[in-house]
Amino acid sequence: MNEMPDDGDLTGLRVVAVHAHPDDESIWGGLAMANWARRGADVTVVTCTLGEEGEVIGDKYASLVADDCDILGGYRIAELQRALGALGLGRPVFLGGPGRWRDSGMAGTPAAEHSRAFVNSGQRAVDQLGELFDEHRPHVVVTYGPDGGYGHPDHIRAHEITHRAAADAVGDGRWAPARIYWTAQERERVEEGLRALDAHGALPEGWRRAAPGDLATVPSRVVDARVEGSEQDVAAKRRAMAAHATQLWVADGSVSDVNDRPRYSSGPVAFCLSNLIAQPLLDSESYTLGEEFSTRAGFSPDTLDRLDCLFAEGR
Repeated sequence: MNEMPDDGDLTGLRVVAVHAHPDDESIWGGLAMANWARRGADVTVVTCTLGEEGEVIGDKYASLVADDCDILGGYRIAELQRALGALGLGRPVFLGGPGRWRDSGMAGTPAAEHSRAFVNSGQRAVDQLGELFDEHRPHVVVTYGPDGGYGHPDHIRAHEITHRAAADAVGDGRWAPARIYWTAQERERVEEGLRALDAHGALPEGWRRAAPGDLATVPSRVVDARVEGSEQDVAAKRRAMAAHATQLWVADGSVSDVNDRPRYSSGPVAFCLSNLIAQPLLDSESYTLGEEFSTRAGFSPDTLDRLDCLFAEGR
């Protein structure tokens, strides 16, 4: 992994993060985006669906799910708004507008047959993202790798449209990012965090420890860059994750309308999704360089050099 220069000021750099559902931005990049925004970068989150097919933790809002009232997506807009506020970012941006593309669900489920399912979005979604590139003019775009991080069809689709939109923009001579980075959970760091949770013993009632293969990770050797978060960045990510309380709970003692009693983990702060598998909240995030367009005209050498500063310590 390359050593990055230590330059804290990111003023003038623009980043667009392309995510499949509300909460993905916080889990798969909240620390980095809080760090970049705090250091002056212009960071925009593009969310491709409303996460209508998500499960709900707890009883109070369980009836919002797709198989019951089917109004979870609207509730998750509010969660996303609160999460972006916690990260120091602006208003949500939805691909094609709120609700244009629907959560496709896991592979093989009936949700993928819906007329608005994101997996069926075709060239229209690519063009919509290209229009957002024209508007926001990002130097860097962040999304998932080819497997979507853990195989969810909407994550894979987000990867596809990001790379196609960038390639189309380059081919048409329009604005395109210099680099596309893929978010990744670094295996060695996750395992270190899990060992720390094990060493301290206590997890909230009903949560369970991760078994081999439970968490999608990549080995450190494929990681090209990291963001090492300050206490402020980690706290921002923790608050953003807690804002998505229908989808995940954070064992930091916080409570909400959904998570109505405090939960704690001994040692490192743990969080869980609806499967109640405890994961460590790390103080770093890892990235793989997915594609680079830096040879095209329009980016000065100085701008290209400054892109590495996204991954400088800059605390």
